[in-house]
Amino acid sequence: MSTEEQKEKETPAKVAAPAEAAAAPADSAAAAPSQGRASRREGGNAPRSGQRAQRREAPSQRRGSDPVAEDGPQLVEKVVHVNRCAKVVKGGRRFSFSALVVVGDRNGKVGQGFGKANEVSDAIRKGTDAAKRAMKKVTVVNDTLPHEIYSEFGGAKIVLKPAAPGTGLVAGEKVRAVLEAAGVSNVIAKSLGSSNAANVVKATMQAMLSMRTADQVLSARGKKKKEQASV
Repeated sequence: MSTEEQKEKETPAKVAAPAEAAAAPADSAAAAPSQGRASRREGGNAPRSGQRAQRREAPSQRRGSDPVAEDGPQLVEKVVHVNRCAKVVKGGRRFSFSALVVVGDRNGKVGQGFGKANEVSDAIRKGTDAAKRAMKKVTVVNDTLPHEIYSEFGGAKIVLKPAAPGTGLVAGEKVRAVLEAAGVSNVIAKSLGSSNAANVVKATMQAMLSMRTADQVLSARGKKKKEQASV
């Protein structure tokens, strides 16, 4: 009995040894993939983060590559008048809007546009685009006008007079919008006729475009300023 007990005690010890040996490689194999995954994660994050940084820098480089668009002339947009029109149809009324817009760069260029749409924002956008396309150069001397002028358009009658520095814009809402967009700071204006917004703005534009300085008039006559002063 003593020998059999010794054999039973010895056999489990011998069987346990290969089991432990088999478990050891299994643990090492399980640890190896985890280390490989960690290394892959660590190694894979570096290029991805670098690519993201490059992608983030790309838009800023693109923005900086077009300085003309950022540093272009700053235009002043003024909505002079918005009109609503209602059309009665079966089942209710349909509204449409028209907008009169003045655009200028405050440096002697100004234009006016008229836009129509079913929404106010679309009408203003169309009027702004039309005004930008219609911008023209006007005569501005020392933040005022070169001379007094009278202009008519339809039923609107406008009188514009130059003023001394510090006077400001003494004008109505419609005339003021055109003068401010053109860069005029000192003017005395008076509307003598119709108060229709479109006609008043067009009369003001007509007056601004028809003004000339003394040098321009003399050059058109083939003379110089010195010759005129001597006469």
